[in-house]
Amino acid sequence: MSAMLAALNPGWLLIFVGVVAMFLPARRIRQSLAIGAPLVGILMLALADQNVNHLTASVLGLDLVLYRVDGLSFVFGLAFLIAALLNAIYAWHTDDRIQDGMALAYGGAAIAAAFCGDLMTLFVFWEITAVTSVFMVLGAGTRASYFASMRYLGMQILSGVLLLAGIAYVYHDTGDIGLQVFEDLAQPGAMLIFIAFGIKAAFPFLHNWLQDSYSKASVVGAVVLSAFTTKLAVYAFARMFPGQDSLIWIGAIMTCFPVFFAVIENDLRKVLAYSTNNQIGFMICAIGVGTPLAMNGAVAHAFADIMFKGLLFMSMGAVLYRTGTTKASELGGLFRSMPWTTLFCLVGALSISAMPLFSAFVTKSMILSAVAHAGLPIIWLMLMFASAGVLEHSGIKIPYFAFFGHDSGKRVKEAPFNMLLAMGMAAFISIAIGIPALIPGLGYEWLYNLLPYRQEAMTYQPFTFDHVLTQMQLLVLATFAFVLLKRFNIYPPEKRGEILDTDWAYRRVGFSMANWAGTVWGKVGPAMTSVFFKLSSRAYDRIEATFSPRGELARGGLTGAMAVWTAALLGLVLLLAFISVR
Repeated sequence: MSAMLAALNPGWLLIFVGVVAMFLPARRIRQSLAIGAPLVGILMLALADQNVNHLTASVLGLDLVLYRVDGLSFVFGLAFLIAALLNAIYAWHTDDRIQDGMALAYGGAAIAAAFCGDLMTLFVFWEITAVTSVFMVLGAGTRASYFASMRYLGMQILSGVLLLAGIAYVYHDTGDIGLQVFEDLAQPGAMLIFIAFGIKAAFPFLHNWLQDSYSKASVVGAVVLSAFTTKLAVYAFARMFPGQDSLIWIGAIMTCFPVFFAVIENDLRKVLAYSTNNQIGFMICAIGVGTPLAMNGAVAHAFADIMFKGLLFMSMGAVLYRTGTTKASELGGLFRSMPWTTLFCLVGALSISAMPLFSAFVTKSMILSAVAHAGLPIIWLMLMFASAGVLEHSGIKIPYFAFFGHDSGKRVKEAPFNMLLAMGMAAFISIAIGIPALIPGLGYEWLYNLLPYRQEAMTYQPFTFDHVLTQMQLLVLATFAFVLLKRFNIYPPEKRGEILDTDWAYRRVGFSMANWAGTVWGKVGPAMTSVFFKLSSRAYDRIEATFSPRGELARGGLTGAMAVWTAALLGLVLLLAFISVR
């Protein structure tokens, strides 16, 4: 039995159970399966040997590796399985068969993609994540969520189309579809695959789907979305583009630009979406550096981010569930009626801010150290600025405006117990992997021991005097700046409004141009169509009158002449073809 479990991709189990769950009317049975499947998946992963192809197949002459576990995929697969478990617990109070089933299948597709060993299998599960995840946005059931889901689906399908085109170029050039490291973006198919991954990673100018969809998703849907799509893209970059220099600057820019939008954004779930851009940027930058320390930092930070970002989305989901809004201008003072949610939100805020003894401190420090050792002072300064920025918008702004700040007068019930349980488990993990190994099985060494470059990870010491002092100085100064700006009323006020981002170019200008073109065609089109049909009808009549059996060329002596001319032209064509071939 254990051998069979070890040979099956756990992602397939989650997809199968998710599809079955959609047809189960019994709510508790369905939700119990949603919790049980990730637990069995974790057991399956624990039993699987690493660096072994557990399941392969040959289809249409293509050699497929359907299940392979190694140091890189193990960490991402484990994080995805834990996230799927927490998501199922968080959703226990709901009764939505479509959302329950698609959430589990979505997580399963991400897990299956992380454990595949060839490009074609990756493409299949890449597309399954796109189709299943759109239901997380549709689950909100609003007009805004519908249009956001269509825009989201369009971007995700575009990513899949580019990936498939890149695979075609790779196969044509090499005859192999195995996962490979691209040394140069000039290699056939490399740029197409790079852009496909970049869409899911929400690169600058390709990022607007993230803020658009996450902020309009359902309460549970936003939590589920935060765990899989962007982290799967991080895994793909780590697998196929480590050491790619362009990722260094792309990642550094990703860490910085969201800070400015998040500071002025009123919707706190959209603030967390910008924060996702920021944290993914750290991982992408580290993958671009490509050293063992940097790669360990990217993988470890991805694991930690799935936990603390999920925790923050859970806390905002609980606020939305009880108050009906996550607008900062309409919240405040909720610590009185939602104390446990407040506490868990603070744990998430301290974790994402890289406070010592919390998860991001032991992961982000690896990235900063790797950048410093690589001799990239400008990039290092950009990452330090972004670290201060994330404290401001996710470490301070989220809990301050939701639970403290001005008193909105809202008095609501605490979040349901299942929500609190999921938040408590995520908070426990965020603390447990951030502390020194004082208790066996806990502490950052547990996570370091799982990383791809284990030897380098175990020799790295995050709790040095320099690391702790630098980080505390950064946090204290950023907090002081926030207090100072609030004291003198310089901090941007929280007010209703829509923040314009780069999507304005296609959602406003592009849409207006399309409307204008449609209006013009509505007026000019009928006339142009009428003229076209008249001209084509006349041309057809003339051709028929000339070449038909009753036409002019078929009359009298011209019939023999036409046969001669036809033979002469055919001979000329054959002669030209013969000459060109020689």
